[in-house]
Amino acid sequence: MPRPSTKLTAEKLKGLARVGAEHALNELRAEIIAIERAFPELGLPKTRRKVRTAVATVGKRARSMSAAARAAVSRRMRKYWAERRKAKARLAK
Repeated sequence: MPRPSTKLTAEKLKGLARVGAEHALNELRAEIIAIERAFPELGLPKTRRKVRTAVATVGKRARSMSAAARAAVSRRMRKYWAERRKAKARLAK
């Protein structure tokens, strides 16, 4: 059975790969920090302390949508679902 086309451009694929790599890197940094906290006697150079603060700030950052952005998404989704219902009604006839 042939696989459906995903229609991912090279640019989109690269963007998704970048997001995945950033996520993996953040998880690894968090794991390093957890190990360093468990074994403080290992003593880390100053450059590693910078990683600690960087991961702490990244972990705290929260993405939030403004009210205008939520309203725009709501309008787009209402339009999307209305079109889906129309198309489904056409097929049912």
